[in-house]
Amino acid sequence: MNLDLSAIRHYCAYQERCHSEVRHKLLELGFRGATLEEAMAALIADDFLNEERFARSYSGGKFRVRQWGRRKIEQALKQKQVSAYCIRKGLQEIDPGDYYHTLQQLADKKWQELKSEKMPWIRKQKVLRYLLQKGYEADLVSGVLQER
Repeated sequence: MNLDLSAIRHYCAYQERCHSEVRHKLLELGFRGATLEEAMAALIADDFLNEERFARSYSGGKFRVRQWGRRKIEQALKQKQVSAYCIRKGLQEIDPGDYYHTLQQLADKKWQELKSEKMPWIRKQKVLRYLLQKGYEADLVSGVLQER
């Protein structure tokens, strides 16, 4: 069977995609069963689809642009049904020094935003919750807040 994959190739070339996104798009385009699997295999063989590359790109981007922590990135990748191996590879894109520096900057910025809060322990709790919501690990957040 000759498959017309030009639309889906363009979709994959535009930005990195995970397997679940591409599978969903193929379903939207009317691909089913064996035809869908053949299309997925062809995209992987032609290197339009690479889940490890996607995980690396996604992790690095979410950290640099959105300043997400590892936990939030990991959860987002799990939600996209990315394999545990690829998630580990993706998280390796984040430099530990940059990660800690970003965490400190976020803590400092939030601390300054909350300077009107009179009770220091409430201020600290608000910063703690903010950083945990951003996906940073509790032990690292506690360490950064101990420095205050």
